[in-house]
Amino acid sequence: MRAGLRRDLGARTFDGWLKPAELGTFEPESGTLDIVMPSQFMADWVRSHFGERIALAWKTVLPIVRNVRIIASTDAPRPGPLLILEDTPPPAERDPNAPNFDPRYRFETFVVGKANEVAATAARTLATSSTVGFNPLFIHGGTGRGKTHLLHAIGHTFTAHNRGARVVSMSAEKFMVEFIRALKENDTIGFKQRLRNADLLLIDDVQFIAGKDSTQEEFFHTMNEIITAGRRLVITSDRAPQDLDGIAPRILSRLSWGLVADINAADYELRFNIIVSKLETLPGVDMPRPVIDFLARRVTSSVRELEGALNRIGAYAMMTGRAIDVAFVEEVLANVLRANQRRISIDEIQTQVAEHYRIRKAEMTSARRAREVARPRQVAMYLSKQLTPKSLPDIGRRFGGRDHTTVIHAVRQIEKLRAADAELDADIRLLMRQLEG
Repeated sequence: MRAGLRRDLGARTFDGWLKPAELGTFEPESGTLDIVMPSQFMADWVRSHFGERIALAWKTVLPIVRNVRIIASTDAPRPGPLLILEDTPPPAERDPNAPNFDPRYRFETFVVGKANEVAATAARTLATSSTVGFNPLFIHGGTGRGKTHLLHAIGHTFTAHNRGARVVSMSAEKFMVEFIRALKENDTIGFKQRLRNADLLLIDDVQFIAGKDSTQEEFFHTMNEIITAGRRLVITSDRAPQDLDGIAPRILSRLSWGLVADINAADYELRFNIIVSKLETLPGVDMPRPVIDFLARRVTSSVRELEGALNRIGAYAMMTGRAIDVAFVEEVLANVLRANQRRISIDEIQTQVAEHYRIRKAEMTSARRAREVARPRQVAMYLSKQLTPKSLPDIGRRFGGRDHTTVIHAVRQIEKLRAADAELDADIRLLMRQLEG
């Protein structure tokens, strides 16, 4: 089937659109097979252009498949590790309680940098070591930074190292729903046994049980059972334990007993490396280094959005046949780039400049005219004019109520000095990078 479709559609089209597809779930009752694409855009495109051809191919090879549904990964149950269009036997029914880890989310595909190094190292240690000096592992960070990726990577690796191990993975929201269902069906014993007997329990987005007292009670006892028995527990959240409002203090205390690892926002270097790594999985996408640099600097909100941007660029390039340059990227990602345009505040500028020149931030608004504080203050005014939309009078007010003519003088003075003083010019370039990064 794979060879036939590649021949019929052409190698470029097949590699660009169908190769990234993955085999999803199969519903025996309806004979419906899910084919999962990495993004909604690709799912829509493949469905409209190749849907009938793919459905016919599956029905011909496997009569048990009566319907083919092409969906995006965000809408699907986690796909299995089999790639679509390989010459494989019919998909088998699976245990609905068995964890189904995303095949894309492995340690090998997790790009490590300063922002996530501690979390990544701890996750790999917990998944591979016979003994671990911490339990539980609590990973926290903002949306789209890789928490779920690490959770699935732990599941993959722990299962591979411990054949037959009992692994349970669920979101905190699913924990709550299943617990309430067990209460209604008088099956709390079965629910408790399944979770508390796990060799590895993975709970995603624990913040969702905030304010749910009965669920938190059960969650606390489940945590205790797992930890006391020497089994392993990994929990993720969008914030640190001390910042979780509505969570019982004894749960927060228990979480803090283990290792708390944060995932910070990816810096420029990590974003650059993520793009390079992701490009290896996008066939036929030729992206020059200046474009990679442009994306790494401009798409800063989350790793997830960065990966989505790459998928979109690749899809549009393949669809239009245009070369990928900065102008093309600006056109394709116009909305994304606008949303990622960071709004730098005057307060941030004053803080950064004061730290750089090792003076007190209060000097930015003081009346002192000594050179060691006057020059940094002028630099901060100059950067405020360059990096914020504030008017000259607004900037003057933020610098101790100074007149707008003082700001004009500072801007002109720094512009003149930059042309003559290489050291000052280097200082300002560095400050701009730090503020924009």
